[in-house]
Amino acid sequence: MIRLMLRSGLTICLEKVSALNLYRMAWSALICETEAWKELESHVEDIKKTHLRELMSDEDRCMAMMVESEGMLLDYSRQCATVDTINKLFSLAEAAHLKEKISRMFNGERINSTENRSVLHVALRAPRDAVINCDGKNVVPDVWQVLDKIRDFSDMVRSGAWIGVTGKPLKDVIAVGIGGSFLGPLFVHTALQTDPEAAECAKGRQLHFLANVDPIDVARNLVGLNPETTLVVVVSKTFTTAETMLNARTLREWISSSLGPEAVAKHMVAVSTNLTLVEKFGIDPNNAFAFWDWVGGRYSVCSAVGALPLSLQYGFSVVEKFLTGASGIDQHFHSAPFVKNIPVCSR
Repeated sequence: MIRLMLRSGLTICLEKVSALNLYRMAWSALICETEAWKELESHVEDIKKTHLRELMSDEDRCMAMMVESEGMLLDYSRQCATVDTINKLFSLAEAAHLKEKISRMFNGERINSTENRSVLHVALRAPRDAVINCDGKNVVPDVWQVLDKIRDFSDMVRSGAWIGVTGKPLKDVIAVGIGGSFLGPLFVHTALQTDPEAAECAKGRQLHFLANVDPIDVARNLVGLNPETTLVVVVSKTFTTAETMLNARTLREWISSSLGPEAVAKHMVAVSTNLTLVEKFGIDPNNAFAFWDWVGGRYSVCSAVGALPLSLQYGFSVVEKFLTGASGIDQHFHSAPFVKNIPVCSR
């Protein structure tokens, strides 16, 4: 048995010499071993001697460091880099087989090696007629089934067809989640508040996000809210996230103590895949909105995690425009050459 210490400090036991040979092959393929990396590493020492003021005086350089697509303009000229620097970075991306990796993601391959999962947030905003496969199945119809359900439910709530247990319309929404179930939706909510169309659609409505388990923060979020006119959206894939479920139980008590336990079914809905625990909690499983294990938390804003609370606040038509814009950038990312590719250049 050969014991080999990796640079990371981890110890691997290799039982066969052939395994050691495989390891050596993998090690030699690391990006830091490529010529592109070494050239860039050497270039760094030169660029350190150059002041940004000097670089900004070069008009051709500045124009070369602007990329526009889908109404978005990326200007990265205020980075301490020359056109040669950028070209070397593109060479590094090619050495890392970035183009092939992008295609693998869109093809539904399991590029999340730590969890052995596909990474298909691009399917969450794909057109209805798109085909994006995961394990041999086109997942786009499943996505649109959930989106259609969000459209129908949010339309009912916003129109007053869905009312609270006392007969009053639900004008206020509290989205309970943490991490990716909170930050992305809050970010989009903040942006939409300054959009004229979205602001008009949101008149008379309030959207709150509750992630902090501090009871003071919970109380602050409830100031001015009436359980009779409030809908709570509990966001937890497994419905076991400790912080989220603590806040969910607190809000369940807030509703039931005022309106009775039966009010939970009309005033609380879920974004989850664990229908058993959703029902056990007191939420009607028919009012649960699904998402999938190929949705990474930090990319989940385009799933029901973000689409449901945002549709309740702004209407599905506004959210659909957001999804369409995201899909446009996805296609740009997939097809544009690196030199004109906003996601690639902005990284």
